[in-house]
Amino acid sequence: MFKNQKVVVIMPAYNAAETLCRTYEEVMAQEIVDQVIVVDDASTDQTTRIARTLPHTLVHTHPENLGYGANQKTCYRLALEQNADIVIMVHPDYQYTPLLIPAMASLIGNGLYHCVLGSRVLGNYALKGGMPVWKYVSNRLLTLVENMLIGAKLSEYHTGYRAFSRPLLELLPLAENSDDFVFDNQMVAQIAWYGYTIAEVSCPTKYFPEASSINFRRSVKYGFGCLGTAVAFRLAKMGLVQSRLFPPSRE
Repeated sequence: MFKNQKVVVIMPAYNAAETLCRTYEEVMAQEIVDQVIVVDDASTDQTTRIARTLPHTLVHTHPENLGYGANQKTCYRLALEQNADIVIMVHPDYQYTPLLIPAMASLIGNGLYHCVLGSRVLGNYALKGGMPVWKYVSNRLLTLVENMLIGAKLSEYHTGYRAFSRPLLELLPLAENSDDFVFDNQMVAQIAWYGYTIAEVSCPTKYFPEASSINFRRSVKYGFGCLGTAVAFRLAKMGLVQSRLFPPSRE
């Protein structure tokens, strides 16, 4: 589909044994993915064992649980080491449909964008898919504030379904980001910091018992982390503070 471009799907996994194979099968059914990378963040189930049975899959297991952000750092590092040109993150809990992989990869591979997000909000899929109302309201309020502070016009910052070009991943200072869930949010802010336009595609999602989700307490912590990221972005943009998340231009 994309001449001389390697498409790699990364799966940051934790206790994903029940849904990993189903997600993998649908990923490979799209017929454009060259390799899958599964990073198991010290699961207590059979995630690693199952992942090692999957063809065209590189498996890495953390010896101890390091956190969602740390898991992604390993994922992106391995993807770049494997010479990926297009990297798509798909959670192995089957919450996001892999059917959008060709569309997202096409936007990257044809040079239209360097980042594409699968938005649960576009098309009103979040509530239809079973997102709790309190989480939906929090998502909308956070996104409103973040758009104001960061100056973007995204429908949401909090999706875990993302596609990136290799040059963009090589540019971002991902090592400076949190090892926790706010990593996702910091990454989007960094992309905006470097002046890249972020594309969004409407993404149906499913909430069910096997799908991973953070509890209310951790969601509150995540929310404050997102607000802190947006404020740091605005202050750095105004030249009032220096931040390792948002370093001066390399040009």
